[in-house]
Amino acid sequence: MTVFILIAAILVLFFLAGVRIVRPTHRGLIEVFGKYRRFAEPGFHWIFPVITRMFLVNTTEQMVNAEPQEIITNDNLNASVDAQVYFRVLPDEKSVKASQYNVNNYQLQIVSLARTTLRNIIGTMTLKSANSERSKINTELLQTLLKETENWGISVVRTELKEIDPPKDVQETMNKVVKAENEKIAAIDFATATETMADGQKRAEIKKAEGTRQAEILKAEGEAQAIRLVNEAANQYFVGNAQLLRRLQTVEESLKNNSKIVLPTNGELVNVIGDLAGVLPLKQNNKQE
Repeated sequence: MTVFILIAAILVLFFLAGVRIVRPTHRGLIEVFGKYRRFAEPGFHWIFPVITRMFLVNTTEQMVNAEPQEIITNDNLNASVDAQVYFRVLPDEKSVKASQYNVNNYQLQIVSLARTTLRNIIGTMTLKSANSERSKINTELLQTLLKETENWGISVVRTELKEIDPPKDVQETMNKVVKAENEKIAAIDFATATETMADGQKRAEIKKAEGTRQAEILKAEGEAQAIRLVNEAANQYFVGNAQLLRRLQTVEESLKNNSKIVLPTNGELVNVIGDLAGVLPLKQNNKQE
């Protein structure tokens, strides 16, 4: 009885030793005596202990840091460059096998390849262009990694250039240049605004002068019209009596100012005023009282 219990216990332990659970985030490669036998999808698997082994491969997106490195740019400046690479092992059997059998350590290989590619790209650029064309560097790095890792069973998702730091003294000089450029732009904007304001004031003065000129013209035209009408009236009602008309105008202007004028009773001007007012002059008596 004890022997049967011992054998049962050994069998249970043997069975448990061969149990393997593959999570959805992984895939498995099963080898027998070091030779690939089959592909393990997510779920329960049992392998023969000792002679059979299962290697799990992570198929989720992963990130490796390319590590900061000093790169000499095309203008002979040392720049500290750091980048990150995001990738994943494709979950199909062929890709999982390639990630294990076609490359020794794909993570280490990706880091080394990224560092080399960055030196080749940034080494042909100036420090200023490298800072301003980061998207271009990321694109070229991504294309190179995709091409070089196509037989590794992985897919490079994206690359991110974290930083391109120039030497400290160069950084200080660049900051001064940027500050000077900003001050120059501010001065130009201020000058432009001042010029615009001056132009506006000039146009306003021109408009004002044009308005004054137009008013003077209209006033002169009105006066000319009045003179024309007076001349027409004189020609119509005072033909041959221009001097008399002038005297009448003089009296009119004097009466506006409340002035007193002494006129002879037998003068023609009195007769004219009387005629205009509808009053006849008094006849003189032949006899003096």
